[in-house]
Amino acid sequence: MSELDLNSIMQQAQQLQDKMKYMQQGLEGEKVEGTSGAGMVKATVTGTQKVLAVHIDPAVLGEEQEMLQDLIVAAINNALDKSRELAQSRMGSLVPPGMMPPGFPGL
Repeated sequence: MSELDLNSIMQQAQQLQDKMKYMQQGLEGEKVEGTSGAGMVKATVTGTQKVLAVHIDPAVLGEEQEMLQDLIVAAINNALDKSRELAQSRMGSLVPPGMMPPGFPGL
């Protein structure tokens, strides 16, 4: 392989790395919401899978503790699934399937 080809490959790799870093930073500002119990429990997470908030409808507070805990877990998992889908849709357009480098949440 000639030196020119290697330089071109290195430049393309750097451009891809820059684009991925930019997209990941954008994901930090994206928010998705997951719900459970017909919307009675809501969880908000970022595109990088950080939980920002959990909202519990006051009507649920009279329920059994175990059921409420299950609803919270379900809402957070639903939000995290949506966050991973968001990250995959944004980042997946840059790299062929199965080629995503480590360090990108959920991918």
